[in-house]
Amino acid sequence: MTETLAEPLTDREALPVELVDDAGHAIGACPVSQAHQPPGLLHRAFSVLLFDTTGRVLLQQRAAVKTRFPLVWANTCCGHPAPGESVTDAAANRLAEELGLTTDLTEVGVFRYQAEDADSGRVEHEWDHVLIGRLGSARPRPDPAEVADFAWVQPDALRMRLCDDPANYSPWLGGVLEIADEAYHRTDG
Repeated sequence: MTETLAEPLTDREALPVELVDDAGHAIGACPVSQAHQPPGLLHRAFSVLLFDTTGRVLLQQRAAVKTRFPLVWANTCCGHPAPGESVTDAAANRLAEELGLTTDLTEVGVFRYQAEDADSGRVEHEWDHVLIGRLGSARPRPDPAEVADFAWVQPDALRMRLCDDPANYSPWLGGVLEIADEAYHRTDG
């Protein structure tokens, strides 16, 4: 008789995040769950936004089981690098885990934000590195534990939606979009 061992599930809330100061310098670490308790501890994060050949951006609707901002629309993927881990490597791994996609990623900026999820009481307080990539013909294969849905959207249409219905979108998406879209156009789209 042969037994097949299932891969152990990772408790993402127990993984370490890198705490940073107001200038983005590493100052320590703590578990994800602790960093997101009110008032929130400033920590390193990343947000990926992929563009297709026509300039549309790939959004994901966060899965219902997410502990912060479930079922809202957000950038292609996001997460936290482990302390000392390359942001680009962590982002590429997360992109593959969440959407089954691989592409070259380029870091194009960083911004800081803080937002409370009124439903869970948890807080995002992040030093967010923004990365972009281009996707040709590959089709997302989302992990249903991470992603409820996905959609390709023109940036200008997304800006209008963010203004008209902000509660349907993550509080960091506007900042990610502005940095990513400017960088995309700077590199001749």
